[in-house]
Order: sequence, then structure tokens, then C-alpha cells
Amino acid sequence: MSLHAAAAPALSVLADGSDNHDSLNPFITGGGALLLLLILLFLTTRFNKDR
Repeated sequence: MSLHAAAAPALSVLADGSDNHDSLNPFITGGGALLLLLILLFLTTRFNKDR
């Protein structure tokens, strides 16, 4: 069995897209990532000892 023949059914199931996960809200995910990056930026600038 070739790789293409084995991957074709799996790709058709994935392309269907009917099993979307509703709990992954893009605004909450993006907001959480932004908040995390702002906290890391604050910590990096707060504890910078190079000066």
C-alpha cells in the first residue's frame, strides 16, 4: 500500500471540517497570547541588569 493510498481517506475526513471544536474562541486565544507576551515583555524589561 502506498502512502498516497493510505493518506487519502484520512485527508477526506479532515477536509470535511464538521468536527470543529467550539471552545477554542479565537478572541480568547489571541487575547491570552497577547497578555502572556506583554507579561514576558514586562518581566524582561523589569529585570534587565545590563545597564
